[in-house]
Amino acid sequence: MHAPVLVLKDSLKREQGSKVQHANIHASKAVADIIRTTLGPRSMLKMLLDASGGIVVTNDGNAILRELDLAHPAAKSMIELSRTQDEEVGDGTTSVIVLAGEMLHVAEAFIDKNYHPTVICRAYNRALEDAIAALDKIAIQIDVNDRATMLSLVKSCIGTKFTGQFGDLIADLAIDATTTVGVDLGQGVREVDIKKYIKVEKVPGGQLEDSKVLKGVMFNKDVVAPGKMKRRIVNPRIILLDCPLEYKKGENQTNAELVLLKMEEEYIQNLCAQILKFKPDLVITEKGLSDLASHYLSKAGVSAIRRLRKTDNNRVAKASGAVIVNRPDELQESDVGVGAGLFEVRKIGDEFFAFIVDCKEPKACTVLLRGASKDLLNEVERNLQDAMSVARNILKNPKLVPGGGATEMTVSAALKQKSSSIEGIEKWPYEAAAVAFEAIPRTLAQNCGVNVIRTMTALQGKHANGENAWVGIDGNSGAIVDMKERKIWDAYNVKAQTFKTAIEASCMLLRIDDIVSGIKKKQAPGAGPTPSKPKVEEEGDADNEQMLPE
Repeated sequence: MHAPVLVLKDSLKREQGSKVQHANIHASKAVADIIRTTLGPRSMLKMLLDASGGIVVTNDGNAILRELDLAHPAAKSMIELSRTQDEEVGDGTTSVIVLAGEMLHVAEAFIDKNYHPTVICRAYNRALEDAIAALDKIAIQIDVNDRATMLSLVKSCIGTKFTGQFGDLIADLAIDATTTVGVDLGQGVREVDIKKYIKVEKVPGGQLEDSKVLKGVMFNKDVVAPGKMKRRIVNPRIILLDCPLEYKKGENQTNAELVLLKMEEEYIQNLCAQILKFKPDLVITEKGLSDLASHYLSKAGVSAIRRLRKTDNNRVAKASGAVIVNRPDELQESDVGVGAGLFEVRKIGDEFFAFIVDCKEPKACTVLLRGASKDLLNEVERNLQDAMSVARNILKNPKLVPGGGATEMTVSAALKQKSSSIEGIEKWPYEAAAVAFEAIPRTLAQNCGVNVIRTMTALQGKHANGENAWVGIDGNSGAIVDMKERKIWDAYNVKAQTFKTAIEASCMLLRIDDIVSGIKKKQAPGAGPTPSKPKVEEEGDADNEQMLPE
């Protein structure tokens, strides 16, 4: 008696789930379609208007998606993928979205045939394991000290970016900067902290070719008393402080002015005496520095800089070998930095910049970027960040795989061969995942403007027997070439992370069968409070929501 009702309820529930899955798939595909055209060296640029009315021109996947305001929750989670990829490895932000979108697209046919999402996810995870195994097979070790190989790798990774047209410039800057700040942790492990110890200083004016990596640091500050203090010191002894060199008045001490002045003078004289005991040439503090302290220091021939940012101070410490001290009475000889070769204040454009350069063994550096306009400099900085991330990945894990879609074709061919040995219902989603990997070379071919079907068929033919693992598409001409000869490489870390992120994210989205909104609707004025129920979103609602920005 009850059995038909149960079956009906079950089928209704499944139908509701598949509606939501379809909506999620369509939203994810919409996001992938926005940035599909920005993959590869012949890619298109996007012009974005940000909230404050500014303009950003870029083809960096993450930079584009960051500016989008999408309503659908699945689309938002796709944007999150790109951000994760950018933070983790710094490159492959476009590839990961394209691949995840394709994985979901091929899963749609199985959702229509009432495959359970868990079955599809199981097949996908199995495909991911085999894909990583195939990656390991074709990866080759490189020597990180061989600059030519490093240069060709970083160049091929940023060749798809706007600054690819400037040749080796950005690649050189990235390699110089990352090798400067690299620290050996022992057991062959290297730590390269880009965010903390590499500062990119953008100064409009001059030419892009004037950009360079300084063997030390620079910051936008001048000495406290320009007329009295030296602006150029060779081999300076540097003291870094994290305390104010001024007298802090109490609240109820305003009346005893004369006594106070005397106390203040003695206190500051005492502070300066403790500092001058170590015969410094340059004193830098993160806090304030009073006129009186400035007088005592300049009288002793010491230059001073005040209110420096904490992050800048850390970089000065790393570059010059100084130690940041919290109280002047705790100063020791070992805290004085003697590693810098030159302190100099120079005027660039309208502003003064302090340079601490020619350091002996700097573990922090500044990349000085020059260029015609702010927009150009912002784009160059974004590209430089990607290039430095790629260089960092190689220093951490010196393994390469072929670029130009060759890796994806090899993985796809390996998975297709393996699918014939898989039994049961999982065989078909596994095979579909193998086909989905072809999305990257196909998109590359589309963006080159060549005949996609002919190119893809020729490429599949070369990869069919699994021998030509290095054959891929030249992103400039669309020709099928050997990646080894063209020196088009990708970092192993980037590829592995792209595959993992894309497949894990598509599995997560496939397993969502309801979107429940917990947002309370605004009540009309005067209406009494009504208990709010969670709203279950129907397929119609999900489709009607604005997926793309107008």
